[in-house]
Parts: sequence; C-alpha cells; structure tokens
Amino acid sequence: MESPVTLEVPDGVRLEARLAHPEPARAGLVICHPHPLYGGDMDNPVVIRVAEMAESLGIATLRFNFRGVGASTGKHGGGGAEEDDVKTARAAMAERLSAGAAIGLSGYSFGAAVAARVAATASDLPALALVAPPLGMYDLDFLVRVPDPTLLVAGTKDPYCPEESLRRLGQKLGAEVEIIADAEHFFFGKLYPLGQAVERWLRRWAL
Repeated sequence: MESPVTLEVPDGVRLEARLAHPEPARAGLVICHPHPLYGGDMDNPVVIRVAEMAESLGIATLRFNFRGVGASTGKHGGGGAEEDDVKTARAAMAERLSAGAAIGLSGYSFGAAVAARVAATASDLPALALVAPPLGMYDLDFLVRVPDPTLLVAGTKDPYCPEESLRRLGQKLGAEVEIIADAEHFFFGKLYPLGQAVERWLRRWAL
C-alpha cells in the first residue's frame, strides 16, 4: 500500500511522491520516470510495474514526480537539476529504513539517463537498473563503474535504445543485459516479461 509523501529538495523544490513501506522492509528502491516534456510521470505503466515487482518481494519503493511534473514544484531542469531530485529521493528513503539497508536505484528512459548520472558519482549504491536507457539520444559513455548487480533492459524494437548499443554498454560495464523480444520503447504488451527481468535483478541484491 502506497502513501503520499512530499520530498524537500535543497533548492526549495517540493516533489510529489508515493511511498510503499512494507514492515519489515528488506530493502528499498527509488524509481525515476520518463521524460517530463513528453508526458512522463510517476504513474507511467513501466514505473508502476517496477514498483509492483519490488513491493511483491517486500521491498520498500519510492516513486516521485520530477520537478515541474504533476504537483511537484519548480520547472524542468534538462536533467541536471533532476539529479538533485533523485539524490533527495534516495536520502528520503534512507531516513525511512533501518541503518545500512540497501537502497537500489532504477530509472526508465529519461529517468534511466538521470539515474545513470547519479550512479556515476554515488559510492554507496548497491544496485542499478536502467530500463530502456535512450542511448540514441543521451551519451552514457561517462559510466565507467557501476554497482553489481546492474541491469540494462530494453526491447528488440526500441528505436531510442538500439540493442547493439545496449549490449556494447553492458559489455563495457560488466552489467547484465536483458533483451525483450518484440518490445518497443513503451513496452506495450510486454510489461510481464519486463517485470520478470526486474524481479530477477531484485532477487540478486535485495533478498
């Protein structure tokens, strides 16, 4: 069961969020949504699917609207300001879990690009999942080291995340790559196999 929460970013922005906190929570997961300027928000079906898989395993989840989306204040920051949103969400999750609990990070599309940037400078991140990272639009070559486990997942028909580019990134990082047959960027009709891939990743670090 989720509850509404408000997250206070250091720059004064207030983020609309939903928190699921089963008792006792085994771990936590922060989930980032797709591009705000193209209708992306925390109620996106992919975001919800990831949250559902985590909650089914007794993992606390925090999904939130980036600045300028829904009831979140502020305005779209092009990705840079959104990194602060993610860091705030991670800190908020840590405050709600027992000391030392593992808190993973997941992002979908634009959210994956932002999550990747946060992961690149986070020394305490135990796990990362990038769902359909838009490698055709964003350069993630800055990623040199990622947590183990890291999941990269996309579909064979995703024009924004070419399969070859995803496999190349996975090989460079030593990350797990999952390719879902016939899935496109929005995973229409493919949320079930996406959920299975996410569940396998969750079981590797959160249970």
